Amino acid sequence: METAQKKVIQLPHVVFGTSPLGNLYVAKSDDEKCSLVKEWIAESPQPAVFDTAGKYGAGLALESLGQCLRSLAIKPEEVMISNKLGWYRIPLTTPEPTFEPGVWIDLQYDAEQRISYQGILDCYHQGLELLDGYHTGLVSVHDPDEYLAAAHIDEDKVRRFEDVKEAYRALFELKAAGKVDAVGVGAKDWHIIKQITDVVNLDWVMIANSMTLHSHPADLWAYMQELSAKGVTIINSAVFNGGFLTGGKHYNYKPVSADTPEGAALLQWREKFFAVCEQFNITPAHACVQFAVQAPGVQTLAIGTTVPEKIKPNIAMVDQPVPEAFWRELEQKGLIKADVTTKNLIN
Repeated sequence: METAQKKVIQLPHVVFGTSPLGNLYVAKSDDEKCSLVKEWIAESPQPAVFDTAGKYGAGLALESLGQCLRSLAIKPEEVMISNKLGWYRIPLTTPEPTFEPGVWIDLQYDAEQRISYQGILDCYHQGLELLDGYHTGLVSVHDPDEYLAAAHIDEDKVRRFEDVKEAYRALFELKAAGKVDAVGVGAKDWHIIKQITDVVNLDWVMIANSMTLHSHPADLWAYMQELSAKGVTIINSAVFNGGFLTGGKHYNYKPVSADTPEGAALLQWREKFFAVCEQFNITPAHACVQFAVQAPGVQTLAIGTTVPEKIKPNIAMVDQPVPEAFWRELEQKGLIKADVTTKNLIN
């Protein structure tokens, strides 16, 4: 695939994940959402960077972000917006949205996945409409892993991967025309990210839910080292595994139940993790952030919060290391893998 020259992206250590603006788990008022946006801009170097997507609340996060920026009289050049494309807002015709039921609250629209040459352009233009006057500098294909996983037979999976490549053809045309600055990918399954980067020369990747304190496979660690060597910008996202690692009820956006073997194991792991954090007087969030930012090639973390007062400390945690003894204790208790700890977190 013909792609434009790789774009070197300069990002702050933390970008604001806007899923809370799309009513993730809880519905926020317009004033509450604007308080989040205002505080992020106040605490971020300019341009403040926002990571959003048509999937977040079926476009609600995009719409809310644009409304808040206008109400705060923020100039377009004072912000950088990353829009992960692939989900298109459609009318809501069922009691609740058909995508990720139970995750997004009080939505007025549904969303469907559109990954193809024209589908991704539709998502791009709808995103601009919802932002209403604010530019999208970074674009990507969102959830190509989900799109490929929906294939029922191998032939369909091959066809769907061609759709993904066609979507990238459209995005690189936008880049060549100067309409966007850089092209990337956002996905939970890093194996699909690798499948894409094997054939598409991306500027950046966003790895979600995959490189966290709880989950950090050695082969992903090695792949991230390869990306870094190629000059690909890496954004580590969902570093709390959907909020579970800091006390939430969902792991990777799915509810956790103590009545299942998987849920019981997760809850037991978290109980031990919290105990070590308490022993060292380190918050679980701080531990998660420090682990995530030290993974190979990670330039930036995408972190969302529903509490404005947490924004400043969340940003500060990136530059506040934790003691080596903390990592050793987690390793000793089997909570993190020894090879990762010894080789990377402890000098």
